Amino acid sequence: IIMPQEQPATSVSATTLSDLKTLIQDFVDQRDWNQFHSPKNLSMSMAIEAAELMEHFQWISMDESRETPDNAEKLHNVGEEIADVICYAIALCNQLELDIATVVTNKMEKNVAKYPAEEFTGRYGHKHRT
Repeated sequence: IIMPQEQPATSVSATTLSDLKTLIQDFVDQRDWNQFHSPKNLSMSMAIEAAELMEHFQWISMDESRETPDNAEKLHNVGEEIADVICYAIALCNQLELDIATVVTNKMEKNVAKYPAEEFTGRYGHKHRT
């Protein structure tokens, strides 16, 4: 999504989820793209963008991937792919009339129950036994 030049830069502290939902819906509406934004198409597009994000880390080590913030160009490119994934996720929530805060909060509540901190601190899953 390209922001109009006259709008000031925003920060995460000043931008709400509602702002992002509106920004993305306005972008879609202005181009008459709702006709193409079925849940199927949006979920597939999100997966494609996630694959493009993964390409930036393909064939490098975990340590090398953690060096991404030290490389301004790579960080910029990774940020663009993350933005694409987030934009498609928000567009999908818009189409399905899902409240992002509710679905994320509900999922995190399930994760807290599934992975209690006292059992999973320093572990990545049920099969990872110390």
